[in-house]
Amino acid sequence: MSTPIVSEVIEQMEGLPYEMQRRVLEFTRALALSAPRGVAGSQILCFAGAITADDLDRMRDAIEQGCEQVDIDEW
Repeated sequence: MSTPIVSEVIEQMEGLPYEMQRRVLEFTRALALSAPRGVAGSQILCFAGAITADDLDRMRDAIEQGCEQVDIDEW
């Protein structure tokens, strides 16, 4: 599928030296790997409410107790 942007990138790349073309290729591959992956929220909406309010409270308490604390002897 070619878009105006793809066509323009190709046009710009044609004027670049080989090594710079390789760098562009590596960059586009890195971008493709960093693209968000997952499922749409609508697909997991059925899980809403699956965790009880009591469990959520316990999770929140555990996070509050275990986070933002510095152990100066850790290093």
